[in-house]
Amino acid sequence: MTFLKIEKMDLLIAVYIFCIAVSEIMGAKTFPLGNIFGWNINQSVSIFVFPLIFIINDIVNEVYGPERTRSIIRASLFVILLIFLYSLLVTALPPSSRFASSESAYDKIFSLSARFSLASLIAFISSDFLDVYIFSRLRKKLGKKNLWLRVNVSNFLAQFVDTITFMVLAFWALDQSFGANFSFIAGLAIPYWIIKCLISVIETPIVYWGVNWLKGDKKV
Repeated sequence: MTFLKIEKMDLLIAVYIFCIAVSEIMGAKTFPLGNIFGWNINQSVSIFVFPLIFIINDIVNEVYGPERTRSIIRASLFVILLIFLYSLLVTALPPSSRFASSESAYDKIFSLSARFSLASLIAFISSDFLDVYIFSRLRKKLGKKNLWLRVNVSNFLAQFVDTITFMVLAFWALDQSFGANFSFIAGLAIPYWIIKCLISVIETPIVYWGVNWLKGDKKV
């Protein structure tokens, strides 16, 4: 049916923005994965959606090139900035009497969202453009072959930069000692990065499928 038709590129961008939005708004929550040799392993709930961002980057880059991909990243940075600014606005506004009792919880949650948005903005700038750059350079050297290698090398390096930058800016607690902060962030960041790398490997076939799927629209 015509009213249900969605262009493939529009759908990809919608999923891309969804992943970014839920990471910003809900990513402040972490959950325990377990304990390894006395080291508590925690993860942000955004682990379930964040790898898709880099996958979509690679799909669009392979089909439409780096400039189109950078344009999507710039638009996404604008979304993050808007979430950050809007979080500042809504937490500054006084509550109506009906919601006064829940104001402190609301402000705490969305103040965290504002901090996450700022951390994400900086992490995005440093990692997503790096992902596009590495992927493009590898394509120039390797040609259209070895897509799996280009995808995973660019993702591993870019996600490492993103993970470290974001975790330090988002979770470093000024009221905690350096040792406590380092232990918590390392326990969060290292497994987070390793899991993202594993997800990147597992989802490599999706990149191949996504490239062929998106090329259908380009041919039309």
